[in-house]
Amino acid sequence: MKAFLYGLLALCVVVGATAGLTFYFNPLWVNDLRIRNHMWRQHVQSKYVQVDGYRVHYYEAVTPDRLLRAGSPKGGVPLVLVHGLGSRGEDWSPMIPTLAASGFHVYVPDLLGYGRSERPDVGYSVSLEEQTVVDYMKVMGVPRADVAGWSMGGWIAMKLTLDHPEMVERLVVYDSAGVYFPPTFDASLFTPTDTPGLMKLSAMLTPHPKPFPGFVARAAIRKLHGSGWVIRRSVTAMTSGKDLLDFRLHEIHKPTLIVWGSDDKLIPLSAGEEMHDRIAGSSLLVIGGCGHLAPGECTRPVLRGTLAFLHADPPMRGGQRVVPGVAAHP
Repeated sequence: MKAFLYGLLALCVVVGATAGLTFYFNPLWVNDLRIRNHMWRQHVQSKYVQVDGYRVHYYEAVTPDRLLRAGSPKGGVPLVLVHGLGSRGEDWSPMIPTLAASGFHVYVPDLLGYGRSERPDVGYSVSLEEQTVVDYMKVMGVPRADVAGWSMGGWIAMKLTLDHPEMVERLVVYDSAGVYFPPTFDASLFTPTDTPGLMKLSAMLTPHPKPFPGFVARAAIRKLHGSGWVIRRSVTAMTSGKDLLDFRLHEIHKPTLIVWGSDDKLIPLSAGEEMHDRIAGSSLLVIGGCGHLAPGECTRPVLRGTLAFLHADPPMRGGQRVVPGVAAHP
């Protein structure tokens, strides 16, 4: 019996040491496993589909039949979530389960070049990513949906609404790019090569950045080094000005909600206010004390505002509100 206990203890030590070393050398991979496991337990499915000849990864979550509202389509009302620059579908993970449980059939593609989607040798313009989302919706059999986008994803969602209004029911954008504003940073911000650069990026994204442990910083920099060429091409395409929407926003006539962190240093609130002014009938929701990552860091007030807008009957039109941010997941 004693030998068995010693053997069990030794096994626990080995397993613990292995887990610790794995986390030390691959902390981002371990964190991704944690996020994906959480979504799997919440019945969010990870899948792949061919879009325009490329393998595109996406998440999908449906509303259980017992939670469907009367008259809703099976699986829920289609809702497409579009992530931003340097991001991926997992970044929507704090919101996906609640949205699905609230009556929505949620589709979350990884844009071309990001997440687990293919990375072809292309230009990665907003127009290209918009076409990827359009063709993804067609392949998935979603002719019309509510569409929401975060940061660069908001730019893509607005351009989709302008170019294909028949495909969009309601539009939501979070701390969105897409209009010109005087930048306070250069393109190198998004592909840091050292810890100070990583901290500078973090300080632009969140009002209360936390220092990175050395091993986490090294892992993040390695990851950015591997995908940096895609990010650089995306930034080059965006800063060319070709796809800016300043002079087109007045053509958006869909019910629109603009959500913004009051302390966003990357894309200032003034950009959101300009969008609000130019999109007739749009609603502006400002999340107090939150930054560019409001959907992830201030999930509860963002979700409350999003669901109130998406469920409003008749559709919500106009208005501006400021609500306190709560940096906690639901």
